[in-house]
Amino acid sequence: MNSRALRLFSVSASIMLLELICIRWVPAYVRLFGFFINFVLLGALLGIGAGILARPRIKLPIFPILLLFLLILIVLVKKSFHVPTDQVLFYSNEASTGDREGFFLLPTIFVLIAIVFLPLGRILGQSLEQFEPLKAYFWDILGSLSGIALFAVMSYFSLPPLVWFVALAIISAPLFAGADRVVAALAFAGILITCGVHWGGAKAGTDVWSPYYRIQYWHQTRPFTAYNFNVNNIGHQSAQPYQTRDTFYFRPYDLLGNPPYKRVLIIGAGTGTDVSVALHHGVQYIDAVEIDPQLYALGKKLNPDQPYSDPRVHVHVNDGRAFLRHTNAKYDLIIFALTDSLTLTSGYANLRLESFLFTEQSIREARQHLTSNGALALYNYYRADWSIHKLAGLLQQAFGEPPFVTTYGSKGKAAAFLIGPRLRLLDKSLDHPYTVGGYIPPGSGVALPVIGQGRLSGDGSAVPSTDDWPFFYMQAPSLPSFYIGALAMVAAIALIMIAILSPRGTLTRFKPNFFFLGAAFMLLEARSLVIFSLLFGTTWIVNALVFFAILTSVLGAILITARWRIERRWPLFLLLFAVIGANYVAPPSLFLDFGSTTARYAVVAVFAFLPVLVANLIFSNEFAGTEKASAAFAYNLIGIMLGGMCEYAALLVGYQNLLIIVALFYALAFAGSYRRIPNYSTVEPREKLAE
Repeated sequence: MNSRALRLFSVSASIMLLELICIRWVPAYVRLFGFFINFVLLGALLGIGAGILARPRIKLPIFPILLLFLLILIVLVKKSFHVPTDQVLFYSNEASTGDREGFFLLPTIFVLIAIVFLPLGRILGQSLEQFEPLKAYFWDILGSLSGIALFAVMSYFSLPPLVWFVALAIISAPLFAGADRVVAALAFAGILITCGVHWGGAKAGTDVWSPYYRIQYWHQTRPFTAYNFNVNNIGHQSAQPYQTRDTFYFRPYDLLGNPPYKRVLIIGAGTGTDVSVALHHGVQYIDAVEIDPQLYALGKKLNPDQPYSDPRVHVHVNDGRAFLRHTNAKYDLIIFALTDSLTLTSGYANLRLESFLFTEQSIREARQHLTSNGALALYNYYRADWSIHKLAGLLQQAFGEPPFVTTYGSKGKAAAFLIGPRLRLLDKSLDHPYTVGGYIPPGSGVALPVIGQGRLSGDGSAVPSTDDWPFFYMQAPSLPSFYIGALAMVAAIALIMIAILSPRGTLTRFKPNFFFLGAAFMLLEARSLVIFSLLFGTTWIVNALVFFAILTSVLGAILITARWRIERRWPLFLLLFAVIGANYVAPPSLFLDFGSTTARYAVVAVFAFLPVLVANLIFSNEFAGTEKASAAFAYNLIGIMLGGMCEYAALLVGYQNLLIIVALFYALAFAGSYRRIPNYSTVEPREKLAE
């Protein structure tokens, strides 16, 4: 690897690593971004694209200086979380005390993230111009793969931000020379000092970084011994004696616990409260599923009841829906515990960690795992009356009868749902349609004020969530005005930044084929993530593997293009439209009950990744023949921004119908390719790409 290749590899790896750092770091301090992680990605893409297009005479600081400024600002931002909308349920929507995050924070931090990536974009653009386009693309993708792999390793070991920034400093070292090297070293030293002082300000070991969150915890001794946990600066859960927990934890046992349950599945076991309650009621075998390895580890260490030390408990660090799909076990009781993730799974799709738990298909899968005398229980703080009716409707559709629901007047509109064959054991005096008030029998735990109880039917006020539209926290398919305003803000900032930084006449040299190829491919990536999250779980490792596989397919397309000439574009586009059409008429859900598990996933994987591979072949062939690689790459990145914004259309039309938008973008890309793909007799063979 020569010095030019090393520089291109380094800047690409640095960009990818910094993107992933920002996606994890920013929401840990600015709570609003936990539900807007994709805006972090959009800001990074804007900065890179604008940096490539920026006029050479515009002086840009080296990125560690800008990163230090962003880091200090984010550390200092300590606001309570509030989103001014009732169209989507966010955690702490009901909060009315304390400082509220102003809407200005979203555009402010979005702009700052874009500015941090500007100098990296400039270096990337300069490096791309030093190679034949296909070779430049090869080194760029290789660097991006390395950035993903490095961050995946750090996530696996739950390493803190201090290590992330050390890795970034090392991997970006080839980008600096002369005086810049000294300034960069000082800036990175400031970053590490800021991290060290801030991280060291907490008591040793009380600030933990899981693959999903920043987890803070502290000890209390009054009125009882407990540990409280904040997740991304939001009060999330506590490890305390089970007797001190709210009464809804005990509802499945108080009403249906005689005879005792023998085998129980708990999804969202967290730090162990639900497990403690089950053990107290004599359950003989418990499968406890928790997606976050650090929350489980902290519960095992700190929960005063020590539930995870009991030999009756079998822990599975996994996604709850994925566990249901892969087990053949039957349970007397399945509990969907307080599964409220407080974050999106990635910057590519509007999925929360629990999105696929609260769908029609998920509830039906849970029913299949109940014994002939089993019950499904769900309890949480649901925050809105319509969400309680929505969940009641989902349960009624799956089981053919209304669930038994107890609602509480506590903060957050708590409710407990019970459904399944075991409801025939319910006291007949209680088995009546839902009524407000009335006699409430005493229960275990700390009593909450009860609003009402009884059989509750869905009232049609909310549209049921499905695997294609997995948005339990929305009342109906729509594009909420809050998102429309935020996306309009992103578009306006992008246009202003590009207009200020880019040379005069940039728009006249606009490359529509690369722009629309980027927009379409971003939506394909988002849909691939959704498919594999559904099949394998919404875990961080699934996300990492999906993106790694996508970039590997890009690398394969580059090597294929380097070896074989494709002189006409229309056959590739025709093949692409064919595989997109096949994906549309045969969605993944069609194969979920097809054949063996291995065969089923193999078929779905082929369907999901075939459009990705063909799209990569099209882009590689187009990119190999471009006259100015940096400009083409910049317009492609800005197109990816558009695709990221259009992903919000899934809130309105579902993920399957995104394929229509994908096909439209590819049609525009085809129309924007005014020439045949050139003859590649000058393209260097595959074996020379790595020189």
